[in-house]
Amino acid sequence: MSITAQQVTKVYGTQRALHDVSFSISKGEVVGFLGPNGAGKSTMMKIITCYIPPTSGSVSVCGFDVREQSIDARRCIGYLPEHNPLYTDMYVREYLTFVGKIYKLKNVAQRVEEMIEMVGLGVEAHKKIETLSKGYRQRVGIAQSMIHDPKVLILDEPTSGLDPNQLAEIRDLIIRIGKEKTVMLSTHIMQEVEAICDRAIIISKGNIVADSSTSELSHLTASGSYEIMVEFSGEINTQVLKKLSGVSSIEPAGNHTWLIKTNTSKDIRKDIADLATSQGLSVLTLTRKEQKLEDIFKELTTAQPSSTPVE
Repeated sequence: MSITAQQVTKVYGTQRALHDVSFSISKGEVVGFLGPNGAGKSTMMKIITCYIPPTSGSVSVCGFDVREQSIDARRCIGYLPEHNPLYTDMYVREYLTFVGKIYKLKNVAQRVEEMIEMVGLGVEAHKKIETLSKGYRQRVGIAQSMIHDPKVLILDEPTSGLDPNQLAEIRDLIIRIGKEKTVMLSTHIMQEVEAICDRAIIISKGNIVADSSTSELSHLTASGSYEIMVEFSGEINTQVLKKLSGVSSIEPAGNHTWLIKTNTSKDIRKDIADLATSQGLSVLTLTRKEQKLEDIFKELTTAQPSSTPVE
């Protein structure tokens, strides 16, 4: 495993920021680490990257314990914090050269040029960092995090504050990086997960509440409910439609068209078609709409108790 966390707890004063957090991330995965503000995302990432120790539990990166083998673990990690810490009075090439020398890289100049090309900094490489847009500053941050060719990349809110064009560019960059490295991406933006990640770990108030592939998240809510948009060829008996097993409510959505909300994970489309046939009608359109990831996120992160105080 590239990253393994086992029963990690972190206590600040009298508050538990993390409570018995456990997960693992395999080589080559792009995993979204999701949660509301204050859920514990940044704290977990700081522990993984050896910036702070856990109060209890253990974390290993590429087989190295982050407390006992911190230097070895750090060699395997590239880290972009939420607040990108750059020396803004330095030029792009100057800064990346400085970082490369800290890592004692051979052929630093060559590696700097490789990073500039990889992250698309060519047209801005001659400028001071302070003159760059936020999108290009993020590219500089990603470049410095990758200059030593780490096996694991930790990105904390990498698209925060970007405009739509910058957002798309950074997403594409992360997707390309994810083909070669293990990427752990922290965000509270659901579109990020759908666009970038293969898997999502959701944390709420210091507790893991879901860990699943993005395609399976729709089945993780209490009900696994979904919606169906159906158009009949004529008037349907709505009282009978409401009484179908699994139907929680129906709403008119146009001429002979109904939005049916369910309270079950069972697929009731055949039951709807059979009902239409029994009333001498045809089904013209029938579309199942899975629960939105944003709705799933809300359900999973609002039903949890507050972080527990230390006794």
